[in-house]
Amino acid sequence: MAKGIVIYYSRSGNTKQMAEIIAGAMNDAGLTTDLKPVEDVAANELVSYDAIVVGSPTYYGQPAPQIIQLFTDSVSRHGRLEGKIGGAFSSSVNIGGGNETVIMSIIEAMLIHGMIVQGDLQGDHYGPVSIGKPDERVISQCKRRGKRIAELTKKLYI
Repeated sequence: MAKGIVIYYSRSGNTKQMAEIIAGAMNDAGLTTDLKPVEDVAANELVSYDAIVVGSPTYYGQPAPQIIQLFTDSVSRHGRLEGKIGGAFSSSVNIGGGNETVIMSIIEAMLIHGMIVQGDLQGDHYGPVSIGKPDERVISQCKRRGKRIAELTKKLYI
């Protein structure tokens, strides 16, 4: 049976809220999905999931150091994440605060692993972004992304 994980780092709680919504939507769409803060995830665990979604706040246009460390540690699993579904999301304090650069950093690491990342024709094309606390638009984008990742994962792994 296919399964997913949503991994996040959050200090303020905004990224955590987004992670909870995405994981909930994935579960609601029929993909058993775990939700874990990055501190509770070891790189060797990643290979046991079919969908891996990673979220980070924006720090100077970069993912949080904890997220970067997870991907650094994942180098030892190179080739073992190929074909898995990936996704990313981010939060920041300001419009133009670096959300998309954070998402693209996460996606770049996923692509180097050979993962599959689906874009979206509507809304947040690369992944959900929030400016401060998630509002109704962000909540809707998180639900949509979680559902789409679950549906794609089930198509490929069930």
